[in-house]
This record gives sequence, structure tokens and C-alpha cells, in this order.
Amino acid sequence: MASTAFLEMTGVRKRYGGVTALDGADFAAEAGTVHAVLGPNGSGKSTLLKVLTGVVAPDEGEVRLNGRALRPRGPRDTAEAGISAVYQELSLIDDFSVLDNLVLGVEPRKRGVRDRAAARRLALPWLERFAEAFGGRVPVDERVADLDPGERQVVEVCKALVRQPRVLVLDEATASLRRRQVEVLFDVVRELRESGVLVLFITHRLAEILAVCDRATIMRNGSDIRTVTIAEVPERDLVELMVGELAAAESTESSATDEVRLDVDGLSAGRLHDATFQVRAGEVLGLGGLQGQGQSHLLSALFGALKPRAGTITLDGETVQSRSPKQAVRAKIAYVPGDRGSQGLALGRPILENFALPSAGRRAWLGIGLSRKRELAAARAVAERISTRYGSLDDPVSTLSGGNQQKIVVGKWFPTEPRVVLMDDPAKGIDVRAKAELFHVVRELAASGAAVLISASDDRELVELCDRVLVLFEGRIVDEVEGDRLTEETLVSSAMHITEADRAVATTATADTDPAAPEREDS
Repeated sequence: MASTAFLEMTGVRKRYGGVTALDGADFAAEAGTVHAVLGPNGSGKSTLLKVLTGVVAPDEGEVRLNGRALRPRGPRDTAEAGISAVYQELSLIDDFSVLDNLVLGVEPRKRGVRDRAAARRLALPWLERFAEAFGGRVPVDERVADLDPGERQVVEVCKALVRQPRVLVLDEATASLRRRQVEVLFDVVRELRESGVLVLFITHRLAEILAVCDRATIMRNGSDIRTVTIAEVPERDLVELMVGELAAAESTESSATDEVRLDVDGLSAGRLHDATFQVRAGEVLGLGGLQGQGQSHLLSALFGALKPRAGTITLDGETVQSRSPKQAVRAKIAYVPGDRGSQGLALGRPILENFALPSAGRRAWLGIGLSRKRELAAARAVAERISTRYGSLDDPVSTLSGGNQQKIVVGKWFPTEPRVVLMDDPAKGIDVRAKAELFHVVRELAASGAAVLISASDDRELVELCDRVLVLFEGRIVDEVEGDRLTEETLVSSAMHITEADRAVATTATADTDPAAPEREDS
């Protein structure tokens, strides 16, 4: 890569415990371009951009902006350097007005007092530019809480633009936008490109990459693989570059039977829309797709933690009304959340208590009395079954390694004899050995007759572990992958929802005679 690039990142490394998120990644991009960062789940693309924006501190590596070293101590430092970011997770304050959110942290002041007139002059041009995305209005004094999700995302974009960035990061920023809102955003992105701003773009929509991006860097396993010019590379080749050479997945014998254990019909909740599927006893069913496409909402709705808008859930032929997690547990539905620290464990409490939490009531005398001897025996039995390493069951669970903590999050459900096990990215943040041991625990649950639903941020985990995978895109099930189709390449293609329409866009956008082609020509 040329040493004169406006933005350079070299040798960037970042580890989280036993997991390597970035492994010596290099990246370079020019001012006045729209540069995509592509890669499958777990490739390190979001971590790389969070290093750039100061959200994540790298273990090693250098970042240079316009020839100067950038050593941020946090997002404020990078903002002062001219870098703004827009994420799918919003940073807005619902009870504040749109204006107050846009100038938060950069409020103009006059004689030490906030200058509201100056704040309006700062924010209004961007709100007016995005008026079409707000249905033709300029919601400067409206509460953020009163806006719909797409409008809130547009406010987040305006908040970044108010800071007049030299580098704008859009990390899945279009995920909640409607088509017209995306069109307005892309018009603004092209204007920013013409004014010399570098726009870094992560999206799961291939058609958007083809429509607005000039260059793309493909990442895999925490490293940069190749940087290409979008107009010169067919979309099929982009997918192949993202996946690369695939290692053969470990083959495991399925324990699935013909008995339908879970039957879901037309389930809608949160971001999930009209999900219909069945899971057999002993089957491991994966939930694939890019993160944030409704997988977690599906699992939460089945566990009663998210109220459904519509649909029915049938377990072993009987309708289940999971209006709360307590009711779900009574129906023998187990849930392994995505954040073990805040949702799956009581970190300051003993290992024994964490093992006992879901099932203690089954062993309580008259519903209130517990025998320590009985609790110790139950915990030791589960710990041995899931190969958990610990000093004493009275030690805080926080003293265990991440892998052993995660095994407790899963293994504590064994005594409840679950009929359905819901798992939200259970292998996140643990090393390879712990992951293999955890997968063995998952297979044991399936072998006991449970129907297992598992979401994972790493497509390879789904290939290794699952009998089938349902791929979600924007809250809907768009593909069912099994048998010979169950490969990483298929999952990546399905996750990006590559359709015949996308292929047509790829073909026509690169044709010289296409009237849309000038929008995609390199500057």
C-alpha cells in the first residue's frame, strides 16, 4: 500500500483473552473515496474501525492520519482529529430533543453560557439536508423518543456530520433505514466524497457496496486479505475473497430424530418478522446471517423475555405461553444469553450458587429448604459432566477462566432436563480449546433429546455444530441451509442476501452503457 495514503493502519493487533480479534492487520485508504471494509462474522472489520475511532485500544500497531501518528486515549481524541463514527447501536438520549443530541459535547457557548441560536445554526443545515429522510420535515425540536427507528438512525448520522469529520465511519449504519432514507444518505456520502472526506463503510447489503463504494478491503481471521477496486471485481469474487480456502469441518453424527419438539408459526417480536419453522428432538438448529438481523430477538421471544406481536409457539404438541422467562423455565426452556457477565452469571457469587440457580427449586424441601450436601452433589455432578476446572465450589465464579464460566452458563441447565435450549453466541470470547469443550456440551444436550437453537457470530461454528441453519436478513428467515449446502461460503452469500436482483445490479453497474455507472466511477 502506498505510504502517501490519507489513513494508514499498520500491524494492528488486538486480543480478548484467548481470542485474537486482529492479527497484524494493515489498512490504507485515500481521502475523497468511499472505502468498504468487508469480511465474514468474526473477521475483525468492526474491531479494526473501533481501534481507529478510539473505542478499542490496540495491543500493538500504529494509526497515521494525513501523515501524523494518532494515539487516541478514547473517542474524544479521535473526534478532535476529525474522525466521526455511526454505529447500528445508537448513542442518542431519548428524552433530549434532536437539536440537543446533535450538539451534545460540541455545544457552542457565548460568555460561558450555551448559545442555543449558534447550536441551531450548526445543526439545521444537516437536518434540512436530510429532510426527505424525515418525511419532508425538519425535526429539530422533537424528542428523539418520538421518532421511529429509521429516523433515529438518521439523527445519529447527522450527529456525526455536525462534527465536520475528515473521516466518517459508517458501521452497519443503514441496517434500520428505509429505502428512501438510504438513498438520501448515499447522496450525502457522494457529496462528502467530492469534498474530500474519506468514508469507511461496513454493510451487509451487497447492492449498497456496489452502488456507493470505490474500493474495498477484505478481511478474514483478523487480517487484511486484499484491497480491490469495486468496479473491477464481480460480486461472486468478493464473496470468495471473504471466505477464502475452507478447512473441512469436523463431522459429527447428528442426534436428530423425526419427532417435532418445537413448532413456531408466524412469530413476530422486536425486529423479528413472521418466523415459521420447526425443530426436531435432538436437532441443533443454527441461526445464521450477519449480526443484528433478528437472531437475538427470536431467542428472547421464545424465552419470554421479549413480548411477541404475533405468532404461536408449540412445544411437544402443546401451545406455550412464554410471557416471562419464569414461565419458559417451567416449560423446560433453557436460555444461554449472549453476555455471560451481565446476563448469564452472578459473577460475585460462588460457583455453587451459579450452578444451582435454575434448578434449586426442584431440590428444595417444601419449596424453601435446601440441603448443602445435596447442592454440592448436584453441582459436582454437572461440573464433572461438562469438564469444568475449578478450585472450590465456594470460590466466586469470576475466578474462573472465560471458557469455564461459559460452560457453567450452559451446564447449569442440565438438571432442569430442558426440552428446548436457546443459545445466543455461546462461544463468543473463549479460546479454541474451550470452544471445542463447549461444543461437546451442546451436543450432549442435543443427544439428551433437547431441541437446540444456536446463534453464532462465526459462520464456521454453525457449519461445525448444526444440522441445519436458518439464515436471517432484516428480521426475516430468507434461507434454510443443510446437507451439502451447509458451508461457510453459502452462509456468507445468504447472509448478504445475494439475489438475482443484486446480480443484475452487479452486471449493469459495471457496464459502460449503464446510466447509473457514473455514480460508481472512481474519483
